[in-house]
Amino acid sequence: QVRLVESGGGLVQPGESLRLACVVSGTIFSAIGVAWHRQPPGKQRELVASITPGGITNYTESVKGRFTIARDNAKNTVYLEMYSLKPTDTAVYYCTIIGRPIWGQGTLVSVSS
Repeated sequence: QVRLVESGGGLVQPGESLRLACVVSGTIFSAIGVAWHRQPPGKQRELVASITPGGITNYTESVKGRFTIARDNAKNTVYLEMYSLKPTDTAVYYCTIIGRPIWGQGTLVSVSS
C-alpha cells in the first residue's frame, strides 16, 4: 500500500523558515515524481512545487526564489525548504505522487506575527 506522510509544519513569524518532509512508502521511490500542494484557508488547493525522478524541479511563480524542493532517494523523502515565509503562505501543505491520486494527510503551516 502506497503511503505518504508529511511533517514539519508549524507556526512561524513572517520572514522565518521551515522545512517540510514527505516520506513515501510502498512504491519504488526513485521512479516517482513528487509534488507539494497547499490549500490556504477557504481557498482551493494549488500546486506549489514538483520534482521528477531525475531531479528536475518546477515551482509556482509565487514561491520562486523562496522555496526549494529536493529529494533524498536513500530516505524515500522529499523536502520542501521554505524561506522568507509570508502570511500568504499559510496553508495545509500536502505531498502527492505525480500521476497518482494518492495524498498524505497534510501538515499545517501558519505564518503570523
